[in-house]
Amino acid sequence: MNVLVTGAAGFIGYFLSKRLLEAGHKVYGIDNINNYYSTDLKFARLEELGINRADAELYDNQCLSNVYPKFSFYRVDIANANALGRVFKKHTIDKVCHLAAQAGVRYSIENPSVYIQSNLVGFGNILEEVRHAGIEHLIYASSSSVYGELKEVPFNTNQKVDHPISLYAATKKANELMAHTYSHLYNINTTGLRFFTVYGPMGRPDMAYYLFTKDILTDKPIKVFNNGEMQRDFTYIDDIVEALVRIIENEPKDKYKIYNIGNHKPEKLGDFIATLEKHLGKTAKKEFLPLQPGDVSQTSAEVSDLIKDYAFSPNTSIEEGLKRFVHWYLKSERN
Repeated sequence: MNVLVTGAAGFIGYFLSKRLLEAGHKVYGIDNINNYYSTDLKFARLEELGINRADAELYDNQCLSNVYPKFSFYRVDIANANALGRVFKKHTIDKVCHLAAQAGVRYSIENPSVYIQSNLVGFGNILEEVRHAGIEHLIYASSSSVYGELKEVPFNTNQKVDHPISLYAATKKANELMAHTYSHLYNINTTGLRFFTVYGPMGRPDMAYYLFTKDILTDKPIKVFNNGEMQRDFTYIDDIVEALVRIIENEPKDKYKIYNIGNHKPEKLGDFIATLEKHLGKTAKKEFLPLQPGDVSQTSAEVSDLIKDYAFSPNTSIEEGLKRFVHWYLKSERN
């Protein structure tokens, strides 16, 4: 297949592109490579995919991989409708996996306009291109953040999610509503994926596990919010990619569908930190703080639909996942 992956220089986008290319698919990657976190890391991911940094730094330039003959990359902002449209017009695309978005709950409190542009205007542009190009299936990233402070766990996709507590969550809920409308009006197959706390090697440096690791190794106190009482459904990157590939490679089960993609085994933050300390061989200095605005106290995924439709559910333990992350971090970040 010919698959367009937005956010291809991002954490999930990089690993998904690599997996699709290794399976023999043709991949067109796009990313605006913004500076929300280190652009060096984003360019490093692209270099792993065979894209020369000097070429990737140019906007609207088709970059050809020197590692994967079936990979092309464009530096394009999805909020720029004209630039995005040029990519769609240039290539025959079977499916779109839309992962590009402005991420981060707390950053949305400080910079709301960035989320409006990327997550709402950008997503609207994607829907329009999918509509006019006659794409057979749009798969897009939503988030567990849409569940807000629901008390009934595990979270399931039949629950009402009308009370987001961050702008980031509100934009993701809006994406699901926009996709539903396009599915209904224009007969487009859309599948939304509510990801639960994704972690792993080459991940986002603003994520807690990454910050914890850096601070523990440099003897700085780690900030433990909600006094360590939070619970998260930590989901390892390989499980996220496996779910994505199965959904991309198969026919959609419904015209419009939402799935949870989570490990369905919430872990206490304290246990997560203890496992990280074990693999680092070092005890953390801890600064206990209250829950931050926009953050939620617990997440837990119910994944029976994913199991029924695609015979898969995430299953990598934090023991194994953090072991792999620490191995990568000590090898990469200290060089």
